[in-house]
Amino acid sequence: MPWLIALALLAVPVLEIFVIIQVGHAIGGWPTLGLLALETVVGAWLVKRAGRRAWSTLQSALQSGNVPDGKNTSGRDLTDSGMGLIGGALLIIPGFITDVVGLSFLLPFTRPLARRLGSRFLARRATTLTPPNFAPFMPGATQRPASGDVIQGEVIDPER
Repeated sequence: MPWLIALALLAVPVLEIFVIIQVGHAIGGWPTLGLLALETVVGAWLVKRAGRRAWSTLQSALQSGNVPDGKNTSGRDLTDSGMGLIGGALLIIPGFITDVVGLSFLLPFTRPLARRLGSRFLARRATTLTPPNFAPFMPGATQRPASGDVIQGEVIDPER
């Protein structure tokens, strides 16, 4: 997984620059810069708005005693607010590819798909990254040793 993140950190800026150059050739340099600036301003406004919404949703859920778990209304509202934060942050980053991904988090007709994909990804990552020490606390999980070898032993208390 770390190599995939490193590859994305290298590939995304190169692709963004390529797309910006292509858009600049199609509509001109100044309109392209204006469009990128407008997207940045809109993204900053959306981050501010979504941040306030997420904070108020979290406060109201905690005051009412509802745990936001994604299944109840406060969980979905909090998830949507978080997606608004991520979408707005992606709009702040200059580039058209990140803007398309950010808009998929923001638009009402694409947000459910992004929410489903994100929840599947996070659920898969949560089950594969669960440390063995947490296994007894998770339903259906069994504790396994850190390595393949199990060494039987006896604990001797020197104070006895």
